[in-house]
Amino acid sequence: MATVERLWTAPAGGEPMEGRERVEAVSNGGLRGDRYFRGTGHYSPYDVCQVTFVDSAALAHVREEYGIDLSDGRHRRNVVVDTDVLDLLDTRFRVGEAVFEGTRRRPPCPHVEEVAGEEGVAEALAEERGGICADVVEGGAVAVGDGLSVVERLDDPDSLADAIRERRE
Repeated sequence: MATVERLWTAPAGGEPMEGRERVEAVSNGGLRGDRYFRGTGHYSPYDVCQVTFVDSAALAHVREEYGIDLSDGRHRRNVVVDTDVLDLLDTRFRVGEAVFEGTRRRPPCPHVEEVAGEEGVAEALAEERGGICADVVEGGAVAVGDGLSVVERLDDPDSLADAIRERRE
């Protein structure tokens, strides 16, 4: 089973990421205390991800291939997991007590390089290593070491039809 390896939040846009052992995911809001939950993220209110996920293998690749160690949170993603996060797109998945919905890829931007203070970070995180955005569907606690499991695949036509019927009821 995939697990949470690291958790990160930042109080405001441009502020350093702070490692956490536990965070509270808030339905339709994000992670309590994070810049985007507070509305103080660099891209607020125009291009907001409630929560961002990144694969630890992608970060290891960046370290090995580019010589850039982002283990201090300079990748600017909230949740580091040991699974291919692209597989979480168009799914609902549980992490700890919370349920998330993978919504879109989160490619790196020039701002991540500026905040990281190291040339080449944006390029290193490119090619599907930038992670994904996810919405919080059901709130709850998320902690380092929590398991991650897929609850529902939304790109499956039968599953999607069931979800629509369930919402209409």
